[in-house]
Amino acid sequence: MPKQNDEKQPIIIIKKIKKVSGGHHGGAWKVAYADFVTAMMAFFLLLWLLNVTTDEQKAMISAYFAPADPRIATSTSGSGGVMGGTTMSPDGAMTSDRTQVSQVRAPSEGVGREDGEDGTKKQTTEEEKEIEAMDRVDDKAFDKVEEEIKKAIEAQPELKALEQNLLMDMTPEGLRIQIVDQEGKPMFETGSAKPLPAAQKLFNLVNSVVKPLPNKISLRGHTDSVPYGKDAMYTNWELSSDRANAARRVLLADGLAADRVENVQGKADREALVPNDPTNARNRRISVILMKQSITNPPKKEGAAPAVKKPPVKKPDGPTIRQQDPGVIYFP
Repeated sequence: MPKQNDEKQPIIIIKKIKKVSGGHHGGAWKVAYADFVTAMMAFFLLLWLLNVTTDEQKAMISAYFAPADPRIATSTSGSGGVMGGTTMSPDGAMTSDRTQVSQVRAPSEGVGREDGEDGTKKQTTEEEKEIEAMDRVDDKAFDKVEEEIKKAIEAQPELKALEQNLLMDMTPEGLRIQIVDQEGKPMFETGSAKPLPAAQKLFNLVNSVVKPLPNKISLRGHTDSVPYGKDAMYTNWELSSDRANAARRVLLADGLAADRVENVQGKADREALVPNDPTNARNRRISVILMKQSITNPPKKEGAAPAVKKPPVKKPDGPTIRQQDPGVIYFP
């Protein structure tokens, strides 16, 4: 039997309300929409890259990511590509100012090359064959130049002491011979474009070897990052240009033909030989680049029509009458 006071107690009802974040659909649609936008952006970037790259670049990109053996990918990224996953230049600061001036050409071996993603063969053109032949001739000549310079340094005691002031390496443009400063052994007077006797000996040595060759020469001056005064009108730009021109005058005075000089450039401190030490003495140098003939004198393209000079336009006889605009007063 219930007690008498049970009828007076209130009945308690507990309601549990389940809260749903973001309404009926929640917040999952935002994540899906963000993924969709990201995918579309990547898709359009891919379309843009496919549009702006050439067939040769696409083939090189494809070769970079393709393994050396298509059945198994055990090598590192790029091992099956053209460069084998390595850069064109060896490690070291002395390769910092290399500039690619021509496109990578197909190897000279064989009669054709693979071109395109479908792996079809494309015959090497006569122009490309001629360029490859020119480069092979230049490579042999450059090797001979290096060998002769090394022999001359070994044979002359006064040049042996300057061996560390002479650097040689290959660049895409050709053979680069650099005459650099060493700590305590400068090639030019401080802040001046006047070459010291040691620099003149090295310039004459280089000139004696490259003079018989037909290749054009590019002269480039470099300085360190030590600035002039705040309001100075003469800067490292002028100094590097003047030193390159001074090197040109030394070579010409030693018998180099004037038409052999392709260009003279002042680089200031923009292409440091020792990038992690901008004030290092080795950053002050003159680069003598013996350029490839395929760059300075490329073969003519097949089927190129000779330029036709347009006949001069004959002016009509009589006074020239100008068309006058309304509201404008013209004076004779």
